[in-house]
Amino acid sequence: MKPVIVVHGGAGRIFKEREEGSRAGVVRAALRGYGILKQGGSALDAVEEAVRSMEDDSHFNAGCGSVLNEKGEVEMDAIIMDGKNLDSGAVSAVKCIANPIKLARLVMEKTKHMLLTDHGAHLFAQAMGIPEIPGEKLITERSRERWKKNLEPDSNPEEFQKDLGTVGAVAIDSEGNVACATSTGGLSNKLIGRVGDTACIGMSPEMAADTALDYMKTRVGGLGGVIVVNNSGEWAARFSTKQMSWATVKDDQLHYGIYAGERHTKSVEEALTSESEGF
Repeated sequence: MKPVIVVHGGAGRIFKEREEGSRAGVVRAALRGYGILKQGGSALDAVEEAVRSMEDDSHFNAGCGSVLNEKGEVEMDAIIMDGKNLDSGAVSAVKCIANPIKLARLVMEKTKHMLLTDHGAHLFAQAMGIPEIPGEKLITERSRERWKKNLEPDSNPEEFQKDLGTVGAVAIDSEGNVACATSTGGLSNKLIGRVGDTACIGMSPEMAADTALDYMKTRVGGLGGVIVVNNSGEWAARFSTKQMSWATVKDDQLHYGIYAGERHTKSVEEALTSESEGF
């Protein structure tokens, strides 16, 4: 089985000045995950590494790029799932850790539970030896400015949600096992303790993705994005929003883009060289 990984950096609006950073971020994440797969690593390890890479990139609404809640704090959700046995682990409303996806995997592997939240997740992180970092270190100037604007009497918080989203990865490894992982900072100025759908479990890949997006639009009038990989290694990255940063690697070929119909292609060797030179 030839390994494949697909990643996304969130569906919505991506401001022009952030496009290159978003492209570079998903490419970096896909390459890191694919590197694990090429060495015979598991799909689970690959998606965790890809998402961790995006959590460490302030271009994305996850980890150190997360938006702030109504009190000006970062609260994050994450989930990871192993298709081999359908095990999953998730955390919600977690604070003061750099990589919620790592904690979600520990919930899956070290507890009998599927989801830990807020204070319980914090205590579990301490018990597992996850380093705690000051909440301020997760706050970017961009997130702080957005939070302040949303506090103004005439603000329109809905407008600021259009360029937010989750980050995610799906992969299939050389043994045919599939895994997925997702992480997010949620909605800007959300209520304290809000749990998003990221932490909840719930045809061809192209048809499956398009069907899901069509259902979302007709049922609730919503727009979004989907990444899919099946057990044959076929993949899709589809979205109904204006933009979504995405990248995939298959057969040592990297494909990536942001706009509908946009697809750049490079060999993995060329992409790794470009990344080392600053993309």
